[in-house]
Order: sequence, then C-alpha cells, then structure tokens
Amino acid sequence: MSMDARSWVPRRAPGAIVRFWNSFSASGLYVGTLFFAASLTPSLLPRTFLTQGILSGVCLAAGYGIGVFGRWLAHYMEFPEPNERILRAVKYVSVALCAVVAVTFLWQAAEWQNSIRTLMGLAPVDSAHPLRTGLIAAVTFVLLIAAARLFQLVLTFTSARLRRFIPRRMANVVGIAVAVALFWVAIEGVLFRFGLRAADASFQAYDELIEPDTERPSDPRKTGSAASQIAWSDLGRAGREFVASGPSADELAGFWGGDAFEPIRVYVGLNAADTPEARAELALRELERTGAFERSVLVIITPTGTGWIDPAAIDTLEYLHDGDVASVSVQYSYLTSWLSLLVEPDYGTWTARALFSAVYEHWHNLPENDRPRLYLHGLSLGAFGSEASNEFFEVLGDPYHGALWSGPPFASRIWQYVTSQREPGSPAWLPRFRDGSFVRFTNQIDGLDIPGAEWGPMRIVYLQYASDPITFFDYHSLYRQPDWIDQPRGPDVSPELRWYPVITFFQLALDMALATTAPMGHGHVYAPEDYIDAWIEVTAVEGKTADEIARLRQMFARR
Repeated sequence: MSMDARSWVPRRAPGAIVRFWNSFSASGLYVGTLFFAASLTPSLLPRTFLTQGILSGVCLAAGYGIGVFGRWLAHYMEFPEPNERILRAVKYVSVALCAVVAVTFLWQAAEWQNSIRTLMGLAPVDSAHPLRTGLIAAVTFVLLIAAARLFQLVLTFTSARLRRFIPRRMANVVGIAVAVALFWVAIEGVLFRFGLRAADASFQAYDELIEPDTERPSDPRKTGSAASQIAWSDLGRAGREFVASGPSADELAGFWGGDAFEPIRVYVGLNAADTPEARAELALRELERTGAFERSVLVIITPTGTGWIDPAAIDTLEYLHDGDVASVSVQYSYLTSWLSLLVEPDYGTWTARALFSAVYEHWHNLPENDRPRLYLHGLSLGAFGSEASNEFFEVLGDPYHGALWSGPPFASRIWQYVTSQREPGSPAWLPRFRDGSFVRFTNQIDGLDIPGAEWGPMRIVYLQYASDPITFFDYHSLYRQPDWIDQPRGPDVSPELRWYPVITFFQLALDMALATTAPMGHGHVYAPEDYIDAWIEVTAVEGKTADEIARLRQMFARR
C-alpha cells in the first residue's frame, strides 16, 4: 500500500480537488519539500524571483521523484507497512513540518541572495518575493509532474497491450523502452532540433545585421576595406565590431605621450568561405597583406560561440604594447557559447586547429630573429577551442610564447589536468601548478607574482573568477561536493553556500545559463583591468612604470 495524502484534505473539498491531491505521493512531497527548501540557498550568482521559482520548481519535482522511487523500492523489498494510526499521525506532523520548513526558507531567501550581492557590489534586496517565487515553483512543478504522468500513461498503455502476447515483466520492459523512445524523439527530434534551428536562424539573422554606426573602414590596412580580400558583409556582426572598434594610433599616442602603431585586426566571418581550412587560409593571406608578421606581437584569438571577441582583452593588450600588435580570429558558429558547447563543440576546435596550423606554419618558417612573438587567447568557449588548437608535443621544437585563457569552460582538457594536479594547499579556484614556470592562475586579485618563481620559455595564464559557473560547473556535484566549495573560498563566493546532493547540480546549471548577467568583474563577465596584469605577465611587457600601469587600469575601470 502506498502512502497518500487523503487524510490531509477536508471532507467537504470538491471531489476533483480530493482526487488530484490523493494522486500525489506523501513520501514524494516530503522529499520534494526538502529539495525545494535547499534550492533557496545561495549558489554562485544572484537570482531573480523568476529564475528562483523555476529552479525551486525543478528541485521540488526532482525531490518528489526520488521520494516516489524510494517508496516504491521499500514496497518492492517488502518492508513492513506502518500501523494506520501511526501513519496518519506521522502524516499530520510531517505536513506541518514541511510547511514550516518551506515558509522559513522562503523568507530567508532574501538574506541568502544578499550574501552574494554584497560581495559583487550590488545593492541588497529587501525581499525575495516569496509569494511569487512559490507560485512560479508550483506551476513549474505541476508542468513537470504532468510530463512525467504522460510518460507513465504511455508506458502503462503500451505494456497493457503487449501483455496479451508476451509475459508481464517483458511487456513492462518493452513499455519502458517504447515510452523512452517516443519521448526522446519528441524532445530531441522535434523540440530540441526545432528550437536549435530557430535559434540558429535567429542568431544568423542577428549576425548579418549591420549597425548603422558601423561603417566600412577606408583604411586599406583594415580587414573588410576595399583593399581587403574579405568582404565587409562577410565579417559578420561580431567581426565588424572587432575590426571597427579598438584604439587608434592617435589615441594610443595621446594616452602614452609618445609614438604608437595602428593595431592590426584580422577577422574572417563564417560566410567568407565554406570550410574551416579555407577560412584559415583567407586569414593567413590577410595577415600577410596587412604586414601582421612585421609586428612585435601576434595573437591568435579563438572567439566565443557567436564569434564575439571580448574588447576588454584585446584593447588592453594593444595599449600595453603601444599598438605594435596584430591579432587574427576566425568565426565558427552563430550560436551562443553554451549552445555551441552542447551541439557542436568539435566544430570550434576544428576551426581553431585550422587557424593555428596555418598561422604557426608560416610563423615557424620565418627567421627567428625577424618574426613576432606568438600568443594564443580565448574567452569561454574560445578558451576551450584555443586550448585544443594544438598539442604541446607538436610545438616543442619551436614553441609559441604563451597564452591567456579567460573563463575556461569546465570541460577544458588542460585546465582540468592542471587544476587536478595543483600543489597541496592551493585552492581549486586559484591553483598553483608546480613551480609556476609554465602555468599560473589569477582573478580579481593579482595572483601571478609567485615568490621565487621564474617563467620558462612558454607562459600560460588562466584568468578565472571563483564565481564563474562556466568554469566551475561540475557534473559530479550531483553526488559529491566540488573542491572549490572548501575553505578558503574565492573573494566573491558566498560564505552561506552549502553543497546539497542533486540541488547544487541544478543550481550550478542555472548559474551557467545566467553567467553573463553577473556584474562586471564577477561570474563570466571579465573586467578590463583584470586583463592588464595577466597580459603583462604573459607578454612580458617592458618599459611601463607602475604609475603608468595604474593610470591605464583606472582608465579602463572608468569605461
């Protein structure tokens, strides 16, 4: 006999409400309420009442499912059923406790959210809107339960028909397989693919949109100009923004009070050629045409999923080197990074490898004393692709000079290895790898100056914030506590954050979707001034005084 909530409903309640209430498992509601309460605790990023309500509804449904499964398992294992009187008393006490827990946690939610907001410099909230949050959670829960019951209906209907021809248990197994297959086709084949096509079309249309204030450059050294091999329209929105923005030679000279170069920026959009190799070859020819290999610094940039390049990263580099910088990038997708990571992560890697191979081969064949220093850069999915653009053993004979990878996704292979092999005592959010001669980490607080450490021939720096869920999402948080929760914690991670099985996984998944909504300098939004220290170490900037660097940092902080 399964536990139900019949004794909780007044006798005079309408029959439909009674039947609806009785259809729920009491054990499922118990566990679901605990999940609901835990979902209100803080994670890495602040939430609105809308996102909190959706998260809490999902956690409530997950807890309900676990509770139902636990009750079924107990019945299947033939555990003794409790006495009916005791059971009824336990029900009343349990529902009262669940209600108290839910209400208490709802009213505590504002304080928990403020524990994050204060660290990120946001104004505190007076209320987490508990009534709205609870209503949205209830609606989300009901929708998910309706989907689960539809799945059960398909399973039951299929197995009942099959029992006429095959044994009961075999029919149940086939029924489960049929239900899973139908739902998979509906979700993956219809909803997911339709949504993906719609998103792709939408992002493609956005990518092709030319802003009225983005004019085609007249300077023949610019990509997309009349002299360029790449049409202005083929750069895409992100490429046009990248090429048209950035400091000019006059602006650089005016800031430093001396001579400066006009930075070279080369970009090849997705429409410029049909294959990654063809786009990479276009990029190489454009680099040669613009004289990029005559500069002191050359950076191969892997963009994010939409093709976007963080202006904070490249602007700061160009200022630090008086414009004596050339940079090149090739677009591989229209989709946002998290969508690209889900559906086409390898495509970004292929493009990154094609570009690196083309540029590196040409650079490698130049006289060693008459070529630029070569660096890699990528943000988010760009860091993921840039990491995978080459294998270290391929370049050991003639290594490039370094890389700055910011906000590396949790799936980044080199990042994972270095973090897991960090020196004992160093935190997961700011690891120290061996003697610091090859890889160093930094965040809002410059962590690159390691006493006694000397850089080797290649300098790798990871810029990452402890509050960045793109970096610190962990599938294993479903059942174990991530290392970055241990003390000491990052400077912008709430001291109230606690790990809960399953719930923390859902919290981090939501944080990933909201990663770019964080304030500047937190989450997945990297501040220009934090790039400055990183580039100084990676590219060994010389000739700038501490006062000049401080003035540069202040200028970017004011933007």
